[in-house]
Amino acid sequence: MRSLPELEERLSRPRDALVEDLRKIDGDLLVLGAGGKLGPSLVRLALRAVEAAGTGARVMAVSRFSDTGLADSLREAGAHVIAADVTDPAALGGLPDAPNVIYLVGSKFGTAGREHATWATNTFLPGQVADRYRGSRIVALSTGNVYPLVPVTSGGSTEDGPIGPVGEYAMSCLGRERIFEHFAETHTTPTALIRLNYAVEMRYGVLVDIARAVLAGEPVDVTTGHVNVVWQGYANEVTIRALRHTSVPPFVLNVTGPELVSVRQAADAVAAVAGLPARVTGEEAASALLSNAQRCHRLFGYPDVTVADLIEWTTHWVRDGLPLLGKPTQFQRRDGRF
Repeated sequence: MRSLPELEERLSRPRDALVEDLRKIDGDLLVLGAGGKLGPSLVRLALRAVEAAGTGARVMAVSRFSDTGLADSLREAGAHVIAADVTDPAALGGLPDAPNVIYLVGSKFGTAGREHATWATNTFLPGQVADRYRGSRIVALSTGNVYPLVPVTSGGSTEDGPIGPVGEYAMSCLGRERIFEHFAETHTTPTALIRLNYAVEMRYGVLVDIARAVLAGEPVDVTTGHVNVVWQGYANEVTIRALRHTSVPPFVLNVTGPELVSVRQAADAVAAVAGLPARVTGEEAASALLSNAQRCHRLFGYPDVTVADLIEWTTHWVRDGLPLLGKPTQFQRRDGRF
C-alpha cells in the first residue's frame, strides 16, 4: 500500500457478499456525515457495490463539505453530493427522502471543555434525524466506548453484556443509542446500531499512532496494553450490509477484528518492518476497552485484511511520509476524556 489512489481503491473494493446484499435492498442510500473519517471510503464502497449489483440506486452523500475537493472527488465517483449542515433543522428538513439511511455523524475529539456541544451532536441531533427519517431503515454508527473497561482475559464485551461508559463522550454515545432506540419504538423505524471499535486504515487509527511513535524514536505507552482493530474497508462493508438486519427494537452489533492485539507486540512488529528498535513505557494494565465481535463474524465473515498486513502497510505508509488525517485516537486514555 504505497499511494493514496491505491489505498482508496482497496478501501472501496466490494466483496461479493456486499454486492448480493445490495441486490436485495430496495431504493436509494443516503449517507449522513459523508465528509468525516469514515464517510468518503464508505460512499465509494457503496458506489462500486451498487454498480456491480446493477440496481441503479443512487448514493447520496451529505456533509458540510468544507473541503470542496472532497465533494468534487465523490461527485466524480458517481455520488449525488449534497452540501448541508444537518444540525440546521431547515437544512435537515430539505434533504431528499430515502428508504436507506446510514448515520455517521458524531463528535469525539475536543470533548473536554465542550461537553454541551458533544451532547448536542451525539444525542439531540440523532433525535431530529430519526424523526425526519421515520419511514426509513436507519443504520447508526455507535462505538465500543459504551462498554466499561474489562479484564484482558475476558474475551471482550458482548452486545448482551453490561454497559458502562467511562467519561462524558462515552455517555453521550450511549445517549445517542437510547435516542435511536426511542424513535425506533415510537415510529416503528427499523434500526441497527454499529458499535465500532478502532477501525484502522493507513491514514488514521491505533496502528498509525503506534507507527508514528516508533518511527520517531518515541516510547509507546503500553499501560493500555491491548486493543481490538479492524480494517476500515470491512467496517464499511458491515455497516452497509447491516441495512438488511435493521429491526425494532434496534439490532445491535459489535464491529471489530477477531484478535486481541498487544500494543507492545504491535510496536515490536512496526519496528521489525522499519528496521528500528521499539521503545515502550509503562506496564500493561489488567483491563482495557475490548469488544467481542463473534456475532458480526458469524453474520458477515471475517475481515479480509489481516493485522499483520495492516501493520506492514501502515509502517511503510508512515515511513514514506504519505498523507495522514492528523487525528490521534488517544487509545491510551483510560479516563474517557478526549
